[in-house]
Amino acid sequence: MISTEPRQEVLVLYLSTSALDSPVVGWSRYDGTGRTRPTSGDSDEPPYKSGLDALLDGWRLFQASQLLPPYPGHEYDTSFLKHEFFFEKFGPAVSGEADKTPE
Repeated sequence: MISTEPRQEVLVLYLSTSALDSPVVGWSRYDGTGRTRPTSGDSDEPPYKSGLDALLDGWRLFQASQLLPPYPGHEYDTSFLKHEFFFEKFGPAVSGEADKTPE
């Protein structure tokens, strides 16, 4: 039996600041529908210019990183990208072997 349940797509955007309208500086995309197979570094251009543009295109924001102030004396240390936003969409699965559910 082939699943007809919608599948989740996840978009992770790293923004230059905590504001959703700030520029995208990094991104990852995961497609549970099977329609695409994105990989890290497969594009020089971000999928959207900002988090707001992703919202305008129908992505739903479901998580934003906590705003934590830097520890005194470490304001200019480099580390992970801290303004991380997770978005999701749901779409139909591609029919095929990967979409079969156990009977």
